[in-house]
Amino acid sequence: MQKKLLAVAVAGALTAPGLALAQMSGTEVYGTVNMAFGNFKYSDGAAARTAPNTNPVMFGASVSKWDVANGASNYGVRSRESLGGGMSAWVQIEENAPLERSSNQAIKPASRNSAVGIEGNFGNVFVGQWTTPWADLDALWGIGTVGFWGPVTSLIGRRETTGTAVNYNCINAEGTTPGGTTPGAGTAVCDALQGGGGVGHAFWRRASNAAFYQSPVFSGFQVKLAFQTNEGKSTGNVAGTNGNAQLWSGSVQWAGMGGRARVGGAIDKHKDFTTIGQTDSGYSVKGGYNFGVVDVGAAYENLTYKCGLQPFPAPAGSLPALCAGTGDIKVKQYGFAAAIPVGPGSIRASYSKATGMTGVVTVGQTDAKEYNIGYEHRFSKRTNVGIGYAKIDNNQNAQFTWTGAPPVQNGFANTPLFGSDVSTFFVSMTHRF
Repeated sequence: MQKKLLAVAVAGALTAPGLALAQMSGTEVYGTVNMAFGNFKYSDGAAARTAPNTNPVMFGASVSKWDVANGASNYGVRSRESLGGGMSAWVQIEENAPLERSSNQAIKPASRNSAVGIEGNFGNVFVGQWTTPWADLDALWGIGTVGFWGPVTSLIGRRETTGTAVNYNCINAEGTTPGGTTPGAGTAVCDALQGGGGVGHAFWRRASNAAFYQSPVFSGFQVKLAFQTNEGKSTGNVAGTNGNAQLWSGSVQWAGMGGRARVGGAIDKHKDFTTIGQTDSGYSVKGGYNFGVVDVGAAYENLTYKCGLQPFPAPAGSLPALCAGTGDIKVKQYGFAAAIPVGPGSIRASYSKATGMTGVVTVGQTDAKEYNIGYEHRFSKRTNVGIGYAKIDNNQNAQFTWTGAPPVQNGFANTPLFGSDVSTFFVSMTHRF
């Protein structure tokens, strides 16, 4: 929908160059508002199950609370100009639009998919920040979610990550007790689940400072490539060790049989993200088939994190902590989804599982599973309302959750306590403009 006056106002508020973009042909303002109201519950953490519950905050007693949540609402400006000869130039600037003051989403221009590029018979070439080919494959199978409480970026992909940030964390500050069964304190461990302190940067991500290529579609096939540059290359950045972090992501996908069938595979290489001098890798296969009476999807991911003797940045005067051994940590995720048409809406459901880590780990019971079900009613092409239930069942040393979930038992942190299950009954509304 063309909204040129509004586009001029918004683009002018962004920057002066944005105003120039608004004067180009084919400029529009667009966005998605995605909100939910419901009841959230965090079950007891692992410590509460194994120790006297004398301190509800410390030991993680269960808590139930009401919440208005924002599901990656966004708005942006995009423009396209014909260059002749079948080529066109385009630009997109998109940012988060958190519709709740307590949201942990940053309000920054171009914080979401934002780039400038040229498209023609050769394909689409662009630079900026964008979801990787790996992340784009989730559109092929993730049809089982009502609202935004689903498996993508929670179990599948392991939490959303945006930017160039690497993760040199080969330590878990909370550690484990001897035997690796209960979170404790003081033991270094490679933990692929702890968002702020472990091996296991997300493979679902937006790569910034990156170049992208998307081929034309030939007989239903399309190739996508991304390279995140090594702009952070340095000497002595981690305990005197050189770093040269960079990322490659590529995928091939196919759609056919009248649009009913779709399948794709991706391979990622993340150099120096976990261990200097090592490259983490992963591959995934995702797809689905629409039978008419039901649309089904499935996903499988296999990730390998290189966990050598990687120093962890330590306070001045102290020795760096080391990873608990040398070798690889391997994790797998898989999921299934379904959408059943019912009148103008659909029943949607999915099940996913993150298997426990194997390899160089000193902690067990790191697996988790998630399921959700609900009904989504389509009032129009732009407005949906849904109702549903979703739950993440964390094993004793797992901490999976959704982006946008309310604070946990302590009232301010968003990462669940070890072993705390997360569930919600909700009503959601999505409006696109």
